[in-house]
Amino acid sequence: MVICGDDGLAHRLAVELDAVCGEVVTVVLPSADDEHGARLAALHRDPASAVHLQISARPDEATLRAAGVARAAALALTYRDDQANVTAALLARAVNPSVRLVVRMFDRERGSHLERLLDRAAGLCDAPAPDTSTTVLSDADTAVPELVAAAAVGHGHTLEVEGKVFRGVVRPAGTPTHVTDLATLAVLSGAHEDDPASQDSAETAGEDGTQLLPDDRTAYHRQSTHGRLMLEEVIHLDTAEPARRAWRFRPLRWARARFAHLPWRVLLSRQLAAVYGSLAAVVVALSTATALFADERPWWKNVYLPLLDIFTMGDPATEESPARRILQLLAGFVGLAVLPLVVAATMNATEAFRTASVNHPPDDDVSGHIVLVGLGMVGTRVLDRLRTTGHRVVAIERDPRARGVPLARELGVPLVLEDAAAPGVLELARVRQCGSLLVLTRDDGRNLDIVMAVREANPGVRVVTRLYDDAFAATVQRTLRASYPDALTRSRSVSALAAPSFAAAMMGRHVLGVMPVERGSLLFTCVDVAGHPELEGRSVHQAFRRREWRVLAVGPVGGAAPGRPAFDWRPAQGRVLAAGDRVVMATTRRGLEVLMTGVRGG
Repeated sequence: MVICGDDGLAHRLAVELDAVCGEVVTVVLPSADDEHGARLAALHRDPASAVHLQISARPDEATLRAAGVARAAALALTYRDDQANVTAALLARAVNPSVRLVVRMFDRERGSHLERLLDRAAGLCDAPAPDTSTTVLSDADTAVPELVAAAAVGHGHTLEVEGKVFRGVVRPAGTPTHVTDLATLAVLSGAHEDDPASQDSAETAGEDGTQLLPDDRTAYHRQSTHGRLMLEEVIHLDTAEPARRAWRFRPLRWARARFAHLPWRVLLSRQLAAVYGSLAAVVVALSTATALFADERPWWKNVYLPLLDIFTMGDPATEESPARRILQLLAGFVGLAVLPLVVAATMNATEAFRTASVNHPPDDDVSGHIVLVGLGMVGTRVLDRLRTTGHRVVAIERDPRARGVPLARELGVPLVLEDAAAPGVLELARVRQCGSLLVLTRDDGRNLDIVMAVREANPGVRVVTRLYDDAFAATVQRTLRASYPDALTRSRSVSALAAPSFAAAMMGRHVLGVMPVERGSLLFTCVDVAGHPELEGRSVHQAFRRREWRVLAVGPVGGAAPGRPAFDWRPAQGRVLAAGDRVVMATTRRGLEVLMTGVRGG
C-alpha cells in the first residue's frame, strides 16, 4: 500500500493499515519536520512496524515510481489540494493501470468525473474488476455517519450499507440482548472499557483476550461474565415521520413566533438615538429661528420648511426676506453635515436588525434535542443526515453566510446566529435541556471552550466534539471522562474518523468498513455467493466459521425489488445460500483472505 499526503489523514491511514489491517505501507510526505511527519518517522523506526517513509515535495512520476506504485496493490492520494490529487492519480494510472486508487476530493462533482475517467483509463468500464478500481472519497462525508451515530445514539463505530446505518455497541456483562441487536461480533476481554476500539481497552486486556466472531454457545455462556460487542441497527423509522411533521410550521403560529422574536431593541441603539436626536435638535433650532425672524406663517410651516431645506428639497427663497434666505443656506450646510451620519446610522441599524432577526431560537418546551454548533462543510452534512433520523436539532452558527444556514432555514430548524462561546448563546439554544451536543467548528480551542461551558451547564449531556489534532483530542477525551465519569464524551478528528473508510477502499471495493476491536479488527465485506464453495449450497448456519466470518445479511445479486429492502438483516439460520444471492459478512483478516482467494493457510 502507498499513501501520498500532507496532513493528519495520511498519518491516521498509515496507522490503520499497519496496526489494524496488517499491511505493508509506504508513505510519501512533503516533509518530516512537521508534527505528522515526525510521528510517521517514529513509526518507521519502530521495528514492529511495516511503515516506510519517503520525503518528496510533490507526487511526480519519479516519486510515484520510487515509492513502488508500479508494483503496489493500492495507492491513496490524501493531499488537501484537489488539483495535486488529480494530477497524481492520472500519473499513477499511467504507471500502473491495475493499481487501486483511493483519491481524496473536496469537490463532489469533480470527484465523480475523475472516478469515471480513471476507470476508463484502466479499461474497467465494460467489466469493472473489484481489485482494480478508483474510489473517490471526502473525509467529511466518511466521518459524518459516525458523528451522527455518536450524537444520536451514543458511541460506537458505524457501518453504512444500502442507506442503512449500523453500529458496533458494547453490551456490558450481564446485560440482556436488545431487540435491535443483529449479531455478536466479539466477546470482549474482562477489562474492556466502554469503547472496544480505545487505546485504554487494548492496554488493559485481560488474560482471556478477545474472541472475534464467537459461536453462539460461547457468546451465551460468557454473557454474564464478559462484555459483548454487538452489531446494532440504528432504527428511527417509527419516530422519523412524526418528528418531521412536528417541525413543519403552521403559518399563523410561525408568523406570531417570528414577530415576537424580532429584535426590536436593536432599533434603540445608542448610535441611532444620538444621530436622530441631533437631527431633531437641529430641526427644532431652525424651526424656532424661522418662527422668530421670518414672515408670519402657520406653525407647521415653520417646521416643514427647515426640513425641506435640510434635505435640499425646497425651492430657493429668492423672493422671501433676507432672514429666510440666510436660514435656508444655514439649513443646507447643516444637511450636508448631518445627512451622511443619518444614512450611515440607519444602514447599520437595518443590517443589525436583519442579522438579529434571522435568529429563530427554539420554543421554551423543547427538550431532549441535539444542539449542533457549526454549519460549515462537515456541520452541513451532519445536519442533512440528522434530519433523516427524526431527532430535533437546534443549530448555532456565528457566520450568517455559512453554507449550512440556507439548509437550516429550508428544514425549519431553530437557528441561533451567534458565537456559541458568547455568554447566553448556549442558554438560548436550551443546552441545559438538550440530549446531545455536536461541536463541529474549525477552531480546536473554541470547540474546547464550548464543551467546557456546556459541561458546567449540563454535566450529563452526551458531547461529541471535532478536534483536528489527534493527540489533543485524546487528551481532551481522557480529561473530560475523568472529570465527568457519568457523562459520555467523545473527541475525534475528522481524519481519525475517515481513516477506516479510506483503508477499506484501499483493500478493495468488497470491503465495506473496518471496525477496530481491542487488539484486533473486523472487516465487513459484500460477497457474491456464486462460485464460493464455503457459501454456495450451504445454510446461513453452515456458512459460519468461528473466528473467521459470519453471514450478517442476505440479498439478491441484482439489487432490491421495488418496495423491498436490498438485504435481509435477520436471515433464517436454515436459509440456503444460492448462486443468485449476495451476502454481507463480518470477517477477520484471515477469513477475508480465505474468502477472496479460496486458499486456507496453514
